Amino acid sequence: MINTENQAPDGMTNPVTPSQSFSNPDIEKHKQIITEGKAQGSLGTLLAYTKLSGPGWIQSAITLGGGSLSSALYLGIIAGFAFMWVQPLAMILGVIMLSAIAYVTLSTGKSPFKAINEHISPVLGWGWLLASMAANMVWSMPQFSLATAAVQQNLLPQFLGEGGIPEPWSKIIIVGTTLAVAATVVMLYSRGGWGVKAFDWTMKTMVGGIVLCFFAVVIRMSISGEVAWNKIFLGLIPSWSSLSEPTASFSPFLADLTAEGRAYWSGLIVDQQRSIIISAAAAAVGINMTFLLPYSMLKKGWSKEFKGLAVFDLSTGLFIPFVIATACVVIVSASQFHAKIPAGLENSQNNLELQVPKTLQSGYQKNLEGRLKSQLGGEAFANLSDNDIIQQISKMPVAEKRMAAMLVKRDAFQLSNALTPITGPTLAHYIFGLGIFGMALSTAIVLMTINGFCLCEALNKPGNKHYFRIGVFMVFIGAIGPFAWNQAKLWLAIPTSVFGMVLLPIAYIAFFLLMNQKTLLGKQTPQGKMKFVWNGAMFVATLVAGGSSLWVLWSKLQFTGIFIFAAFFLAVLIGSKLKKRNSPSATVHETG
Repeated sequence: MINTENQAPDGMTNPVTPSQSFSNPDIEKHKQIITEGKAQGSLGTLLAYTKLSGPGWIQSAITLGGGSLSSALYLGIIAGFAFMWVQPLAMILGVIMLSAIAYVTLSTGKSPFKAINEHISPVLGWGWLLASMAANMVWSMPQFSLATAAVQQNLLPQFLGEGGIPEPWSKIIIVGTTLAVAATVVMLYSRGGWGVKAFDWTMKTMVGGIVLCFFAVVIRMSISGEVAWNKIFLGLIPSWSSLSEPTASFSPFLADLTAEGRAYWSGLIVDQQRSIIISAAAAAVGINMTFLLPYSMLKKGWSKEFKGLAVFDLSTGLFIPFVIATACVVIVSASQFHAKIPAGLENSQNNLELQVPKTLQSGYQKNLEGRLKSQLGGEAFANLSDNDIIQQISKMPVAEKRMAAMLVKRDAFQLSNALTPITGPTLAHYIFGLGIFGMALSTAIVLMTINGFCLCEALNKPGNKHYFRIGVFMVFIGAIGPFAWNQAKLWLAIPTSVFGMVLLPIAYIAFFLLMNQKTLLGKQTPQGKMKFVWNGAMFVATLVAGGSSLWVLWSKLQFTGIFIFAAFFLAVLIGSKLKKRNSPSATVHETG
């Protein structure tokens, strides 16, 4: 193990190992609990693991944020129940890689950042750290936007919404309060000991509350007969045809269009389906989650004796809450919005003019302008005045307007309004408002925590409370989100999730390579059948992440994006070669 330096409480500098810098005075007691639980059989082991779980719930708190909520919402809107399989599959692949990260970390007790730098390439290690910090900054903005919108539109509209305290003061109050609560919880975590326990229980409570909020709405809808469970179960079976053609629910509406119109709207639907799949996959496991897991385990003092607990923790604390919460959002959004005209338009479908609600007007207009541009051509459309565009759109067939209305990007708050006839106004607004605010707050808390770990590692000061807090405060930049973003608050999470998908392969490739490094794992390196299983599962997860990243880069930047991707990994390869050339002969890290 390589020694690092950390500041002792009295200001003296003491040499410590990374695992020692995250000391837990209760660790021996926790080991004894696991030993005694295993001696009592499966039930005893289950109870012991349940008592000691923690990092998995922290992972759940970050993944159940704006990205997952928005992805689930738009999956339901664009594809109905057809994409129920997307988020569970993405999370399965994510849990595979997170389990590998846990295996490497607990086998060595070593800082993953230093392990990547020493055993693979400094370029890859620093790329992983800096990409994680960038993701923290970017993803923090939609969280504060969501928290603000939840309070203004659902929880306290009479005080902090329209008609209440005027802006920007209402936003300042909400953002300031959210920052204060989030920072307080993170500061408790940085204290260690009981602070870590308080942090774990806070995350468990918030994640549990989020899941219960959305689950309650689905149960209420089921009682009212609003949920088609047979279609939901069919949607859990992957249907790859939806990647190349619109879901079947749109067929009757597309049939009413001309051949040209059918081609345009079909292409738009398919493009949205693909983009939302990418966003959903990226939101399930982000690159900053891969940084959080190993350091949250080291913070608790876990070692190789805790490998079984780590897998249990990821399964119960991350996978199950994520799948339930996101499935509930997809179910509700699909039931209310998929292939349907927005509320208020049902009685005017046969009129030449569709009166779209004010909150959806911008998206509706944009959809129609896109169709008009495809008819006239880009140059001719650019020469039209605003009045010309309005006149041309007014002449469009009702079938075209119907498609434009069905494809408007709804917000989570249209979702709660749509549920009012089913659940009643109180349940619709307060339950969804609490769920959305809980998602935003818990994610902001964990983003701050991750950034604290990142900065400590970047400065080679693991466990240093001073630098940890500076890293936490850096994420306060996300507070500009509610002031800088005036469109649908939920939609801000979509581009940030796509950004995250571009970065994700950095982490997956790094830990795929670490899992096969005998100089790091020594006797703990998987052998025989287990090596085949680990490598096969990680290869699939890495292939999906890498392919998705390349697809995003190509769709946004074409050859420039592919060049950036190739250039980075070429730099990784060069860094690896130079590292081997300049380093003394590697010695095997014996962990057996």
